[in-house]
Amino acid sequence: MKFSDIQDLTVEELRKREATMSVEFFDKKMKHSLGQVGNPLEIRGLRRDIARVKTALAAKLAR
Repeated sequence: MKFSDIQDLTVEELRKREATMSVEFFDKKMKHSLGQVGNPLEIRGLRRDIARVKTALAAKLAR
């Protein structure tokens, strides 16, 4: 997911996306600890996507 795609979302959409991604991140971390994740790089990408969403949300709220 690119930052330019995230910038166009509203504050409510960003909050919803952050919440769903956080749940997905938790699930992937738990599955990784059990050895059930096929590609552990998905965890890194998801963590970075969450950071992008949080950055965009902070920028929108600062305006």
